[in-house]
Amino acid sequence: MISKTTIDQVYETARVEEVIGDFVQLKKSGSNFKGLSPFTDERTPSFMVSPVKQIWKDFSSGKGGNVVAFLMEHEHFTYPEAIKYLAKKYNIEIDETEQTSEEKEQANERESMYLVSEYAQKYFEQTLWDTEPGKAIGLTYFKERGFTDGTIKKFGLGYSLDQWEAFTQSALDEGYQLEFLEKTGLTIVKEQTGGETKKFDRFKGRVMFPIHSMSGRVLGFGGRILTNDKKAAKYLNSPESDIYHKSKVLYGIYYAKQAIAKEDNCYLVEGYTDVIQMYQRGVENVVSSSGTALTPEQIRLINRLTKNITVLFDGDAAGLRASLRGIDLILEQGMNVKVCTFPEGEDPDSFSKSNTYEDLVLYLEENAKDFIQFKTSLLVKEAANDPIKRADTIRDIVNSISKIPDRIQKEVYIQECAKIMQISEEVLYNTLAQINKKEVNEASKKIKQEQKVFEVVKNDPVVEKVNIEDEHEKEILKILIEFGNEKLSIEEIYFDKEIGEEYTETVERSVAEKLYLDLQEDEIEFANPIFKETYLLLIDQFLNKESFDFAHFVSSSPKGVSNVIADLDSVENRYQLHDWKRREIYPKSKKDDLERRVQQIVISIRLKLVSDLMVSLLENASKTETNRNEMEEARDYYELKKRLAQKSALVLKDFGSLS
Repeated sequence: MISKTTIDQVYETARVEEVIGDFVQLKKSGSNFKGLSPFTDERTPSFMVSPVKQIWKDFSSGKGGNVVAFLMEHEHFTYPEAIKYLAKKYNIEIDETEQTSEEKEQANERESMYLVSEYAQKYFEQTLWDTEPGKAIGLTYFKERGFTDGTIKKFGLGYSLDQWEAFTQSALDEGYQLEFLEKTGLTIVKEQTGGETKKFDRFKGRVMFPIHSMSGRVLGFGGRILTNDKKAAKYLNSPESDIYHKSKVLYGIYYAKQAIAKEDNCYLVEGYTDVIQMYQRGVENVVSSSGTALTPEQIRLINRLTKNITVLFDGDAAGLRASLRGIDLILEQGMNVKVCTFPEGEDPDSFSKSNTYEDLVLYLEENAKDFIQFKTSLLVKEAANDPIKRADTIRDIVNSISKIPDRIQKEVYIQECAKIMQISEEVLYNTLAQINKKEVNEASKKIKQEQKVFEVVKNDPVVEKVNIEDEHEKEILKILIEFGNEKLSIEEIYFDKEIGEEYTETVERSVAEKLYLDLQEDEIEFANPIFKETYLLLIDQFLNKESFDFAHFVSSSPKGVSNVIADLDSVENRYQLHDWKRREIYPKSKKDDLERRVQQIVISIRLKLVSDLMVSLLENASKTETNRNEMEEARDYYELKKRLAQKSALVLKDFGSLS
């Protein structure tokens, strides 16, 4: 187990904006940062990060919390994994106590798969550098590709011996379970006749390219065979598993993420060596789809870091036209896309290897074409002088333009297409309208189908109502979070027993003291368990500690509590008026209205209690004709309710006649 000292040091050192900035492109927004949600597909930023309070809130998914909560949600880390990740990022030495056998058994399956993958990466890397076959075959291959020792080590490249069980047996000897070796795809297990099993290494005799998540965890591998075995695939990837989904992974994203955000552009290539060679040459904002067709999930991964993608194609790529589908997918995601092709016979790997950094950058800048220029030049060549093919080409281009969500961009591209294809804009707009009409009709059919389901739900007599208790409890927590230590001058009403009269006295109390005493006086307890836990922790902090450190409180609170705090605080501060003084408009601050707000929530809670008692008494009275005591008591509560409502300037709902 990780010691409390280490955990405390991690929380004190880690900065939420720095950690989240490794995964999401954040932009300054007042005192906070804003970015696109990493959990949903959105185009308008609703993901907020508060450096002052060290919390984050994603309004599109409802998730929020501290820095550890983000890693647990985004990277699916366990709590210890998140702490270890932060410790590594901030160079904090981890002090661990010995785990019991029971704790070891509780390690979850995903973590076991991660551990197996990380062991495999180290094993293949060590085999490359420390064994004769590794140096003679694997290292020689990488050197022939032009990779330096530093680059090979940077990307954790390795070699798998050309032996049936070399890796598997080594992993088993180290205590790793065959179950997880098989689930990660590192080991293939086959049942034999007689109940025996045969196991062998999936990547036998291949150079190894580890595939990392955005946070740097090893998810899987790509292996390239070096022999001329026609029966074996040239490249072999890890199979799909609980930790590796090839449609959601980009090779090199871990190494490229900071450069992508900094350059505000991402180069997209096809292979592992393309990425490594360009990175080595100095162009670090480059990733690969690892030989698979580009997917929306991969594009959204880039979209977290930049809105701009430049797709790099080989000069003689046979499947160039088929690759255009990927461009349409990028456009659908609202991204800006350019395309650059290399001279015939060249690819990103070879071109980077044979050119200087300056020449490479200059070539990319001068030859990156807007997607419409590239697509028209490519398709026009195919159409030649054939009018039918030319018409199909125009329709194809307009179809791509229809994918763009931004209307202004659509219009600009229509104008550009009209010039290049020498056709009137009116014809292109009509074609675009036809495409859009078809999409609308298809969408309409889908909506009608969904509407049938909705109508069944709509007619359901069970209608969800607002939970008043929850709303009251949320309001108390919001006030405490923002103003718990603020002092109020309050007129308290006391009763003098000797003279039998009420009198008022002005006292100074903190907001936390006022709320605590009023709730205690009415014997009110929170109904929502997580709100109750949050309230008790906050009250303890305000009443028993000299000062309140919001960031430390959030970081040291249980995950559920930190999530509640992030949720309430972010909702409270999401929309704020800025720069009104310059316009000579002076809005009232929340602090100016604090005393009324505190009094109103207490009275609202009391009104709810009185209403509940009234309803209960009236229900009892209606059950018997002679029970007049309940009716009298209900009248008394009704008068009390009217006085409370008048005191707080609330409109009193009429619950019916009490006569």
